[in-house]
Amino acid sequence: MAQPLIVITGAGSGIGAAVARAFADRGHPLLLLGRRLDRLTGLGLPHALARAVDVTDRAAVAAAVAEAEAAFGPADAIVNNAGTMLLGEVAEQPAREWDRMVDVNVRGLLNGIAAVLPGMVDRGTGTVINIGSVAGLKSYPKHTVYSGTKAAVHAISESLREEVAAHGVRVVTIAPGAVRTDLLSHTTDEAAKADYQAFKDAVELPAAEEIAEAVRWVYEQPQRITVRELVLAATGQAA
Repeated sequence: MAQPLIVITGAGSGIGAAVARAFADRGHPLLLLGRRLDRLTGLGLPHALARAVDVTDRAAVAAAVAEAEAAFGPADAIVNNAGTMLLGEVAEQPAREWDRMVDVNVRGLLNGIAAVLPGMVDRGTGTVINIGSVAGLKSYPKHTVYSGTKAAVHAISESLREEVAAHGVRVVTIAPGAVRTDLLSHTTDEAAKADYQAFKDAVELPAAEEIAEAVRWVYEQPQRITVRELVLAATGQAA
């Protein structure tokens, strides 16, 4: 392939699917990772290897990346997009929901990084794009654990950027505000879900495709330039 391989986690819907389409439009071969194979293959993208992988499974992520690199060449970028948002007050929220957010949003991110970073460092080039959140930069009611995991994404990204800058590897954090996706559907606290949905209905939110364009833009900057952090949200989202 003329274009290098891009790895995308959480590629089955929302921002991940939009990112996959954006890079496919540029002719990149893709490794699409997600929990539902039917959603990945349903995107119908050319030169795409789809694998049903939970990002919390480090070995499975590494094996999928190795398979894709054998088929398409080295991964030039990974978009760590897989994430889960389970809103609720800590005093009432089931601990299993904390565990799931930490496992997917933090450990899953690290597993994606681990699968591609050594090769990028050896080659002296590559881009790690981590999807954070405005909620990782400020607090919101009923977002306590989610915000904590996204704050971790921002901290991990910035420290990692310093580690690998001398090796020519870029690390970028994209921090969207609320976006028109189905991320809210994972929340089991019905009151929290209703409050958040009411906010979403009152504001003209960006579409996943608009966030994907930002992801593609930061990647397509010259390798000597790193957009360290990009925060973008609806104009009407005051908080």
